[in-house]
Order: sequence, then C-alpha cells, then structure tokens
Amino acid sequence: MILGFKPRADPVAVFIEIMQVPKRKPGKYTNEIPDPHLTEEKFFELKNKLEKLKKDLPDAIREVRRLAEMGDFSENAAYQMAKGRLRSMNDSIVEITENLKHAVIIKADKTSETLQIGNTITVEVDGKQRVYLMLGSTQADPSKGIISHNSPLGSVLLGHKVGDSVILKRTDKDVVCKIISID
Repeated sequence: MILGFKPRADPVAVFIEIMQVPKRKPGKYTNEIPDPHLTEEKFFELKNKLEKLKKDLPDAIREVRRLAEMGDFSENAAYQMAKGRLRSMNDSIVEITENLKHAVIIKADKTSETLQIGNTITVEVDGKQRVYLMLGSTQADPSKGIISHNSPLGSVLLGHKVGDSVILKRTDKDVVCKIISID
C-alpha cells in the first residue's frame, strides 16, 4: 500500500489522489477563449471522443495503480509513462468537456443574402475564382478550402453580399476580393 493512499471504489477519486497536476507558467495564449463555433458533425465527433476517453479512463487508472505498487517512482519508467498517458487523457477530457459546454452549432442560413458562418462562398481574387467554406477556427483548413470567420480573409468577407468587393490588407499590398456567389 502506498503511504497516504486510501483505496476507493471511485476511479476518479483514485485518479485525483494519485495524479499531481503540474503547475505551468502561463503562456501567450493562456487567456484566449477557444472559438465555440462547430459543425454538428464536429460536435458529435468530439462527444464520441469524450465518451471513449471516459470509458478508457478506469483502465488507465488501474494501470497507474498497478505500476505504482512496484515501488521506486523515480526509476519506474513504465509508471512515469502510464502517469503521463493518464494525465493526457484527463487534460483531453477537461478540454473537450469545456469545448462541448460552450459549443455553438453552425447552421448555415441559406435564405440570408449576406455571408454567414457555415456558408460556401466563391470569391474572385486577382482574376482567379476560389471556393471557400466558412467555419469556426477549430475546423479551419485553408488547404482544403475551409476558412475561419476569424481569419483575415474570413473576417473581411463576413456580412457582405454577392457583388461586393472587399479589400484584404496584406503587409506587402492590398488585395481586392469580389464575392461571386454565396451558397
């Protein structure tokens, strides 16, 4: 038995007693609030991931407990790795829970004449037409044509209508973007 360790039936209580959450110095992005805008598919994907993590948590706790019984923590690499996996799982559970708690489901308004989050937009830039889907920051992937409403291009286009031209200010030059269509 580990000193100060009281076996309990609740695996979460055991986890809290075993794990020590490290104190980290706040960084540049500490106070930034994550973008809550998610598609319904992404919301359910995160929900399923959370359920899987919660289902796997008791096994990870048992593994840490089993390895802790082997003694010397400083030279027990398997214990350190299991503890790190458990800490990572816990961090993911907390992060996903917070994201789901504050999530705003994106529902594209097909009747609106102005560009909204969830719409697909065709834009003409320097004589070339490009198609983008505007979503939240967590799902943005410019290489796949998905831009965020917080991105430089997305923030300039948001709220404009078909036929509007907007100016995207770049460090080297200003780029004119004309909205061709909104779907």
